[in-house]
Amino acid sequence: MSLNWKEINLILEELDLCGSQIQKVIQSTFDVLALRIHGRNGSKTLIIALNSGACRLHETFRAIPKNNKPLRFAEFLNSRLINGRIEEAVQLGDNRIVRFIVRTGEGQYRLYIRLWSNAANFIVCSSDGTILDAMRRHPKRGEITGGRYAPEESLDSRLNTKPYTIRELAGSGSFNEKIDTFYAEQGGALSLESLREQARRIVEGSTGRLVASLEKLRLKRAEYADADRLKEYGDIILANSFSLESGAQWLEAEDFYRGGTVRIKLSAHKSPAAQAEQYYEQYRKAKSGYADLCAEIQVEETELQRLSALLDAFFVETNPLRLHKMIEQGTKQVAANLPFQTRLKDQKRPGLSFRRGDWLLIVGRSAAENDDLLRHYVKGQDLWLHVRDYPGSYVFIKARSGKSYPLDILLDAGTLALFYSKGRGNAEADLYYTPVKFLRRAKNGPKGLVIPTQEKNLRVKLDEKRLKDLELCRVEKD
Repeated sequence: MSLNWKEINLILEELDLCGSQIQKVIQSTFDVLALRIHGRNGSKTLIIALNSGACRLHETFRAIPKNNKPLRFAEFLNSRLINGRIEEAVQLGDNRIVRFIVRTGEGQYRLYIRLWSNAANFIVCSSDGTILDAMRRHPKRGEITGGRYAPEESLDSRLNTKPYTIRELAGSGSFNEKIDTFYAEQGGALSLESLREQARRIVEGSTGRLVASLEKLRLKRAEYADADRLKEYGDIILANSFSLESGAQWLEAEDFYRGGTVRIKLSAHKSPAAQAEQYYEQYRKAKSGYADLCAEIQVEETELQRLSALLDAFFVETNPLRLHKMIEQGTKQVAANLPFQTRLKDQKRPGLSFRRGDWLLIVGRSAAENDDLLRHYVKGQDLWLHVRDYPGSYVFIKARSGKSYPLDILLDAGTLALFYSKGRGNAEADLYYTPVKFLRRAKNGPKGLVIPTQEKNLRVKLDEKRLKDLELCRVEKD
């Protein structure tokens, strides 16, 4: 549950931010940002979370983890606001929009923090309302660099008649302390309870796929374990070649290796020498395959142990912000739980690869990669997508036997095709899609150029949440 307007006013009153200096900005994830400030009452850490259902702004008493890679919006804020003084920190009416006015040596900035569950944002403007940057860029709303944002001009002056009250929360101390504890323990998407459930689903889903893969590998290893028997069959066939009748389907003969009588399956139209060579070939494949299978099984058993340790680490962590970061990193590692040979193929394949459940999406980032993927890595039933009227990436969805392409996967692939094209700035576009077998290479055309037939149309809008989810599913390569 997000903060209501009365709670926001109480939080700002307790914080007493006017005159405080901004010392540092930390962005732990795309949706969570913290301001380190120092004022009359000492140093504080102000958390700003834009997660749906848990939008909030308050003082936090928990450590804020840094992101492994610097994030754009935090870098922008650090370049503009460090050592700036907060001249004003107010909520605009009862609209759950908080405005900070920050004075620096370069001038004055207006920071707007909109705490609406379905449209939360943090927007930085110059004193005249020109947008300098936004935590979430929304071109359709004009919330991009160079746009204008001045919510004061359109505020509803009517009083909010809904019976909002300040929640009675357990614990002692200020409302900031109580609300910090509440959100950490049970308050929506960033609570420990919710995050641990999310972590459990991620790890158990990956573990289930890994266990199924191990079971198949172990069955195959059992088949290969007695490879020497195939060589013995070949020797017994050659030893009895003089007595074999033409067209015989079975050979019953003395087993001079293991004693007794053995019954060996034959191919009716092959000579005894060809029959024996067939068993020798199976023997050679089994011997080489057995070593590879043992290596794959060892790798996947190690991955199972790592997943178990990862889940234990998730449940030991008590700081929800650290846990949120750990889950994001852990999700990226799920690709490492794929079967050994699959990972090797992922590492060699050109372009970018994304795994959404059991579906593999591949993006060619250049004409050369598009051409290489078409020639060597996709087949006739795989699906090809490309933005109409704009140059850009080819995106392929690898086909799965007996499965049709779900709409969600089509939208994922379409979003990637639009994002990696010249049409990205329009935020929406039409796409072609058709199976690879219906692509025809353009005669004397440039590398990778194809002409689609039997294509269908897909209209796609850029969805930031979908892009973030896809980024977490990206297959890392060595």
